[in-house]
Amino acid sequence: MASKLKTDILETVSGSGTIALTNQLSGMTSASVPSGSVLQVVTHVQTSAVATGATSYTTMYGATITPSSTSSKILVRAMVGGLYTNISSSGQSHWRLARGSSNCTGQNSHFHTETGRNLTAAGTRAYINMEILDSPSTTSATTYNVQAYRHSGGGTFSICDTAGTSIITLMEIKG
Repeated sequence: MASKLKTDILETVSGSGTIALTNQLSGMTSASVPSGSVLQVVTHVQTSAVATGATSYTTMYGATITPSSTSSKILVRAMVGGLYTNISSSGQSHWRLARGSSNCTGQNSHFHTETGRNLTAAGTRAYINMEILDSPSTTSATTYNVQAYRHSGGGTFSICDTAGTSIITLMEIKG
């Protein structure tokens, strides 16, 4: 079957925004694409500072995707850039990828970071990479969030405060 690639659709928003890429093959439907194929990609780039000292999960940034089938899986990849911790004592924070405000069912999506152990009144920087494969079983718009909380110590931590960019990418994978 001969196919021509249609023009990619690219939408960007200056500053912090969402980039949606759709690439369609002429004459093909999602039903004729093999399992495991990427059907769509949504990326959110966070450049505005977000800070928290909360002791329960707080959303730092996220993105929304609308799966085309209930059998689709969503590959969620996130990179937290420019993480700055100014947490006294052991300086631990916990991170997770969440569907909405809840942990993705059946996923080991908790990521732990510890920076500046036993430092006081000193800040440290770090980057965090996270990835999960989720099965939302829906065709409704679904939001995935990068969430974090201060697990120990006192003080706050922030992302993108003076430097760094944080990104979340959602890829719909045909089931």
